[in-house]
Amino acid sequence: MPRYSPEIIDEIRSRTNIVDVVSRYVKLTKKGSNYFGLCPFHNEKSGSFSVNPGREMYKCFGCNKAGDVFSFIMEEENMSFPEAVQKLAQECGVDLPEEHVSREELAQRSRKEKLREVNREAALYFYKLLKSSHGQRALDYFHERKLKDETITSWGLGYSDQTSDDLYRYLRSRNIPDDLIRDSGLCTFDERRGWHDKFWNRAMFPIMDAQGRVIGFGGRVMGNGEPKYLNSPETEVFNKSENLFGLNFARRSRRKEFIVCEGYMDVISMHQAGFDNTVASLGTALTEKHCQILKKFKRPIYLSYDSDGAGVRAALRAIELFNAIGVTTRIINMRPYKDPDEFIKALGPEEFEKRISQAENSFLYRVRMMQGEYNLEDPEGKTAFQTMMAELVIREFDTDIERQNYVVELCKIYHMQEDAFRSLISHEASKGVVRQAPRQKEEPKPTISKRAAAIRSSDAGRTQTERLLLSWMAERRDVWEAVSPYVSTSDFLEGTRRLLAEAIYAGWANGEQSKAVHFLDRFEEPEDREEVAGIFHMDTDFENPDDWNRALRETVSRVLRDSMKAALDTAPPGDPETFRKTMENKKKLQEIARHDFGISN
Repeated sequence: MPRYSPEIIDEIRSRTNIVDVVSRYVKLTKKGSNYFGLCPFHNEKSGSFSVNPGREMYKCFGCNKAGDVFSFIMEEENMSFPEAVQKLAQECGVDLPEEHVSREELAQRSRKEKLREVNREAALYFYKLLKSSHGQRALDYFHERKLKDETITSWGLGYSDQTSDDLYRYLRSRNIPDDLIRDSGLCTFDERRGWHDKFWNRAMFPIMDAQGRVIGFGGRVMGNGEPKYLNSPETEVFNKSENLFGLNFARRSRRKEFIVCEGYMDVISMHQAGFDNTVASLGTALTEKHCQILKKFKRPIYLSYDSDGAGVRAALRAIELFNAIGVTTRIINMRPYKDPDEFIKALGPEEFEKRISQAENSFLYRVRMMQGEYNLEDPEGKTAFQTMMAELVIREFDTDIERQNYVVELCKIYHMQEDAFRSLISHEASKGVVRQAPRQKEEPKPTISKRAAAIRSSDAGRTQTERLLLSWMAERRDVWEAVSPYVSTSDFLEGTRRLLAEAIYAGWANGEQSKAVHFLDRFEEPEDREEVAGIFHMDTDFENPDDWNRALRETVSRVLRDSMKAALDTAPPGDPETFRKTMENKKKLQEIARHDFGISN
């Protein structure tokens, strides 16, 4: 990914009005000097989302999301920092320099853009064919599936003609060279048949990436041909395991969850019915990468797979994949119908909404699906089933409270005595049944001492104090001048806060201090930008100088004590440098206790 200079970032920001950008997604109302609206990142009834045009930043006081205009676009459009810079630069007319990109990177990027353009041309052609007399059969198919014309248009649905080289001839008429046509996966060449299309006589579903760019297609044959469904092959721009059908729309949904189902028609029908948070994998089973993509959005996951045997197996596999990365799921029961499309056509969106609210806990669903493997009319089968449940409870849950909650629920569902079931769990645990390790591949983690582990768990206690001190120093030079003799950048916890401290210290020392929003430009990761933006929304004012100085004494002392404790807990016993630093900090703490920092309003 390219990196852009602070000057370029500042130029884009100066030409971009954050209120105007946010207003495209959120209805804002001016109150005083700020603008307020309903947060686009979580569901709420009263507007706790604030945009401060003076600071050029936003903050939600409900979910704590915060940032600048780049952060907003990253979050709302699911973009990386460079992608958000490119989008806003294009909108405000700033030309981005390319000299920092290697020739290889530039060539690769240019080629990908050209391949996406080939797909876009194909999508336009398929759409035009659908609206012509050639496409009547496919149009009838979409109408039979109860799709409205506006839905057909918004999803760019189309038709590939019966002639086997129809698309190839069209693309050549658009002056697209053979190598790009071949590498798009839309057409192939062999000596016997010459050039021929991948898709013909099919209802076409354009596949888009998260930014809404066409990267491939799915096609449903019109008639009895095989295969019934056909997808684009993988190309430089299309990877089935890294894209989800409908995500370009679903990521903008105001609903709190994602619904994952199996097919293109399910997704489109669900969106048409108002469930615009629905996605599906692309003609392949759900993968770990798909799960990781959805995890980034931090929304609950609901599975709406077919209710037949294959759908149950797919749901169980999805549960396993999501569990492995720490994401819980719930299962939507669609019986007596096979899939969401059939359910909604038969019973309507209101009934499906009820099924969402009644969605089953994924652990209980797994138990219920496994129940069919046991003969509960036979005492031996019943015992085996109960033993299986006991082993699952032991393996799945870390804490006693989790186990207790599931023991109560399982006993209620399967009519077991709680004492007897707890006794069975204790018996199985004594045999060495242990909780399963996560199944995702993880890098080996270095071993740490017990003392270091304890420090890690206490890091949260340092957070608020360090954040408060950083916010004061960033806003006021006099605070930085008063504090810097006592607190160095190394006293802040390593990571985002230490990097921010280094930027603040360097800025004031070099006389280059700028607005708080400029500090965000040093960070590209969304979590880092959110952390920094949150720091700059902390309260920095006190009513009188005595309050200021008392707060500074307490905060600076706390930062030093936390730093000193962390150093002692992680240093080798008897380390002379740690001893020297500790004595130095103790002396500073004595001075601070009687020091007047001289801060005034």
